Amino acid sequence: MNNKLFLAAALLCAAPAWANPEWVAAEVVKLDPARSKITLKHAPIKSIKMAAMTMPFRVRDAALLAPLKVGDKVRFHVAEKDDELVIQEIEEVKR
Repeated sequence: MNNKLFLAAALLCAAPAWANPEWVAAEVVKLDPARSKITLKHAPIKSIKMAAMTMPFRVRDAALLAPLKVGDKVRFHVAEKDDELVIQEIEEVKR
């Protein structure tokens, strides 16, 4: 009984990755709404041990790209879906 109680408490205390996503700073380098893609020059993504770099990402919904333009400073968070990093949310950072 105590083991089950301990396990339940541990599961409640452990925050799943999706519950508190890591926001990553970036700059928009290229937009491709037709393909639901964006190229970002991003800071390190600590949760997946990825170094800072410039790379393309798929977005979960092309509508997320509508308010953005090349050169915008943004913050985003990603999730792994079908062995690919997909941007779940992205927003412009007001200067």
